[in-house]
Formats: sequence, structure tokens, C-alpha cells
Amino acid sequence: MNIRHLTFRLLQVYVDVIQTGSISESAKRLHLTQPTVSLQLKRLREAIDDPLYTLENNKVVATATGQELYRICQQTLSNFNDFNQYLGSVQAGQSGHFSIAMVSTAQYILPRLLGPFSQRFPAVDIKVEIGNREQVLRRFEQGQDDLYVFSHPPSLEHACAGRFLLNPLTLVAPADHPLARQRKISFSDLMQQRFLLREQGSATRMLFESWLQTHGMTLSSSLQMASNEAIRVGVSSGMGLAVLSSHVLPAHDQSIVALDVEDFPIESHWYFIARNDRHLAPAALGFLRFAEQHLETYLGKKWARNGLKELLSKLV
Repeated sequence: MNIRHLTFRLLQVYVDVIQTGSISESAKRLHLTQPTVSLQLKRLREAIDDPLYTLENNKVVATATGQELYRICQQTLSNFNDFNQYLGSVQAGQSGHFSIAMVSTAQYILPRLLGPFSQRFPAVDIKVEIGNREQVLRRFEQGQDDLYVFSHPPSLEHACAGRFLLNPLTLVAPADHPLARQRKISFSDLMQQRFLLREQGSATRMLFESWLQTHGMTLSSSLQMASNEAIRVGVSSGMGLAVLSSHVLPAHDQSIVALDVEDFPIESHWYFIARNDRHLAPAALGFLRFAEQHLETYLGKKWARNGLKELLSKLV
């Protein structure tokens, strides 16, 4: 058998002729001329080098070899059709896989988008990596993921950013703090108190320290802690004050309060970041399109800040 001469078209013609039992009928169904169908069958017969059918009462009937070829052709064409459907869904971002790396604070937000997306497109496999800013920056530089989430986008070569969510940084205190009910507090009245801070390089800390520098202020006492959760518990326990993203403050937590401090909250945003020098997985593009269309639905009109259309225009 010379398989070099086999084509999908030959297989399609053969399957149809065996199904109809008629060359003329298959020619009509396939929008071909009868001589063309006959020629295709001749080429297939020469490639297989064994009789494939006989004519009985003007009806095409498969031989034993022809029956086995018919079975194999059906299976092959079905598998290829499945692959074609899979490829279409991958290219449409409806299946496949992508990875997303996010700084730890984003874990309070992204599930609200990833969950509905996964329900809508269950065939998409999503890998999520969570780390501090330094770790996620390293992953970006090494191109380990498709998408990255930062609250302070890196000014690195090949970084394309699109903001998607307002991220106010709020000054919080224990609920029994003496200033908890006071309005228009001056930050200078808080400078002698201890502040609980994230590690060096944290975006929240960077923005807070930038705010301090802009306002010509310096903290007199601070304590570094490893996570937002540790800081939140520390504040509620009376260890000090803190500046935290509003998104990490549970509405039901009555142990801490947001102080009404002048020039607070500090405005910042969450951003999706992608590299413009790498091919972005179709599933990742599909997720960005989904997010662009449904930000307000899943994150709330109050918080959504949709700059994803511009990001998508740079990636496709």
C-alpha cells in the first residue's frame, strides 16, 4: 500500500460511496462530477493495491478489504473532526490551558473572575501561582506564565499592562482605637504610632512609602510582617496601625476600622500584565476577553476600571 497517495478527500469520497452504494448519488452529495468520483476511487484502489468494492445490481458493495478500509476511514475522519472542533475551541479561547501569576493580595480578587470563567469554559485548564512581588517579577522576567497581576505594574521591557480594578489603600486601626470615630484626622497625629508593614518590595508598602515621601513624613516605629492576613490580625490585636488594600478587609470583621485620614485612601489599581514578545495562549486571550466583558458584573461597578480593551489591542 502506498499511503503517500492517500488524502482526506479520497477517504471522504470512499466513505460516501460505500454509504450511498452509488457513484452518481455521491457525486451529487459531494458536489462533484461522476468522472471525478470514479477517478478518486481509482486512485484509492491503486494506493491500497487490493479490490475495495464490486458492483452488484448496479450497487457499490464493499469487499472484505473495502469494509475494513471503510471502518478505518470512518474512525480517522471522526477523529480528525474531533481534532478540528478542539482546535477551533482552542483558537477561540474556549479550551486549552494558561497560567497566571499574581501577588498575594490579588488572591482576594481574582477568584471572582476565574470562577465564573471556569464555569463558562470548563475545558480550560488554569494554573495559578501566588507569591510576593519579587517572586512574581522573577516569573515575569523568565516568561514562566501567560498573565501576571500586579497592583503596581513593573516598568520593564516587554510589559503590556491593562488596569481592571480600583485598589484603594486604606489606613486601618483596631476598633477600640481612640481615633476610630474621629473625622478628618491629620496623618501627623498618627506618626508616633507603630505601623505594621509588608516586606520590602511589596507594592502596598512601596505606594505607602511613596506617599510618605511626597508628604515629607517619616514613621517613628514600624514592624514588618509577612502577609496581609498577619497584619490584619495584628491590627485587630492592637499591635499597631496599617495601610491595607480595601479588598483584604472582610465586611463582617468588626475588630478593625478604616480611619478617616486626610488624603486617604491612597488610590491605586490592579493590572493584568502580559509580555508583548511572547505568544499568548489563546485560552489566556479568551480569559482577558471574558474579563473585559464582565468586569462590572463580577467585580462591581464601584470597583471596575476597564482598561483591558487597550491591552487586548496590543496582544492580538
